[in-house]
Amino acid sequence: MQEVSAISGNSVPADEPKLNYINNGHTLKSWLLTKDHKRIALMYLVSVSAFFLMGGIYAGFIRLELLTPASDLLETATYNKVFTQHGILMVFFFLIPAIPAILGNFLLPLMIGAKDLALPRINLLSLYIYWIGGIITLWALMQGGVDTGWTFYTPYSTTFSNSYVMAVGIGVFINGFSSILTGLNFIVSIHTMRAPGMTWFRLPLFVWAHYATSLVMILGTPVVAITILLVAIERFARIGIFDPAIGGDPILFQHLFWFYSHPAVYIMILPGMGVISEVIAGFSRKRIFGYEFVAFSSIAIAVFGFLVWGHHMFVSGQSIFAGLVFSFLSMVVAVPSAIKTFNWTATMYKGSISYDTPMLYAIGFLGLFLIGGLTGLFLGSVGLTVHLTDTYFVVAHFHYVMVGGQVIAYLAGIHYWWPKMTGRMYSEFWGKISAMLIFVGFNLTFFPQFILGYMGMPRRYASYPEELQVLNIFSTAGASVLGFGLVMPVVYLIHSLFYGKKAADNPWMHPGLEWRTSSPPPTENFKEMPVVTWEAYDFGEESGLDLEDARKREAVTI
Repeated sequence: MQEVSAISGNSVPADEPKLNYINNGHTLKSWLLTKDHKRIALMYLVSVSAFFLMGGIYAGFIRLELLTPASDLLETATYNKVFTQHGILMVFFFLIPAIPAILGNFLLPLMIGAKDLALPRINLLSLYIYWIGGIITLWALMQGGVDTGWTFYTPYSTTFSNSYVMAVGIGVFINGFSSILTGLNFIVSIHTMRAPGMTWFRLPLFVWAHYATSLVMILGTPVVAITILLVAIERFARIGIFDPAIGGDPILFQHLFWFYSHPAVYIMILPGMGVISEVIAGFSRKRIFGYEFVAFSSIAIAVFGFLVWGHHMFVSGQSIFAGLVFSFLSMVVAVPSAIKTFNWTATMYKGSISYDTPMLYAIGFLGLFLIGGLTGLFLGSVGLTVHLTDTYFVVAHFHYVMVGGQVIAYLAGIHYWWPKMTGRMYSEFWGKISAMLIFVGFNLTFFPQFILGYMGMPRRYASYPEELQVLNIFSTAGASVLGFGLVMPVVYLIHSLFYGKKAADNPWMHPGLEWRTSSPPPTENFKEMPVVTWEAYDFGEESGLDLEDARKREAVTI
């Protein structure tokens, strides 16, 4: 008896255990010295999840403090450190690396038909650099923390703060090289490692999104690294760079910091958009609508992302004419994001949609990212942003884009490719419950903050007027639901590793190359070099079937 996959065509004896990247060596050395992109991705998964947990704990303390108007849980100085450390851990050690380092590392070679990334030793080095930067940052946070805000604004960070600014700065500086090496590896791999027949317009949109992200990583990250280096020089040598008391210009710091940090938003969200493209196409059983437009919109977002940093500085004293230019560009950069949103919606139109857990996350992404994007236009308006700058409106907008966008997309991707990564299926019931809890909890947490911000509540304050307490209670209650929803996937995904049903090679019936190999994949990814003869998202004879009917055709027994 042999089981033959109707998709992959590989014949494997049904009772013979498959050698794969997970069981091909069990020693600690075999993992720490591996050059296999899939094992490196799993180690990133564990590391990034640990930083997400720590950042989430800090977020819990923030919401508990804001449950009452008075600063009665944490001292003001401690509260400053808590929200700073929440931001640093979440932005630099979770949001930026999560999808590229985990899903990108695991899937990109599989999607282009390669046996590994082009520079496997560099890939392992990027993981070590991430660990080193993270360890230094955590050491500084445990020693006394930092209270400058995750933006390290000068002259407070260079002159007045007595916290561990430079230790954290060094950790972030080192971590930046991990992003640069990852981006370099992706670009080289996409250019040189594609399988025969894998033309540019046969690439999955996940790969296009990571290509655009890699460009931003390589071009933008050195700027913030230099900026942190200049902060260190001024802090130790007292050379006037940013501090006006010694001849510096604090606005220069803002220009340098936001020149990187606004494109960094797209480092976080672009890979998530690539995930959503894959999930929506797969669970709609349709080729993505306007494939070429969606692909080029990723490149357009990366390009325009470098031109809008000044919209963070409308109230900093920059020229009103510069403000008008940045406001216009902020509206323009919304266009490629809108193209993606409309095309995803058009893809679902008349599609044979299956509401599995990844698709629920993708649909939630559409709603939350739409709110985040539209509220960004408010902040890009020169007049309105004067009232909204540094209020909780900004906090809500940022989290709707980052958590409602990137984190939701990350969860969609983890659930979608979990069977491929582990060879095990998770509980659909608990997956759907978790997705709904996260969606409800997120909106209950952050939507009241739009109202709080419009009413004038400033961010980063430990106390506030009593009339704002009810909305803050709603927000804290929502954070409890959100936190519970985020813990659930950890439980049932770990459970699935030991007790989950074995996954088929192609449980979702998606035509991508990553589904043409076994679950989990072998160390070399493919037994033979694949030759691509089909268009991206071409469902072939399965087109028009709903997912249940397609699954019935998945395997035949000889």
